[in-house]
Amino acid sequence: MLQCHVKGCDDSSKNFPLKLENCQLEEIEAERNNEFLVRMYPRVDWNALRTSCQQLGINKLPEEAPENIEDNEPVLEALHSLLLETNVLEGQMVCNGCGHIYPIRNSVPNMLLAEHEI
Repeated sequence: MLQCHVKGCDDSSKNFPLKLENCQLEEIEAERNNEFLVRMYPRVDWNALRTSCQQLGINKLPEEAPENIEDNEPVLEALHSLLLETNVLEGQMVCNGCGHIYPIRNSVPNMLLAEHEI
């Protein structure tokens, strides 16, 4: 979802992940579920997650993706916090390739494109 879908913007080195700017964050409470985190971990693009976190001013993740997180308490806690307890209320996502802006309002990113952008 954090990839630009504008017609002609198909350079994956620039259109993913979208750059997060001017974001207002909210911390919410969520029950921690290690089994869920371990199952989700292989599906997470580590570099994209780290980049997005850094743009939000959150530096909780190690530089390199750990091979196994089942017994890695610091990584499990960081993933729980980032994936389940960090909410972007307002802001925007910007494509590094074409500059298209996707606004975020009330925690919902608007990924719809105008007809000429499809």
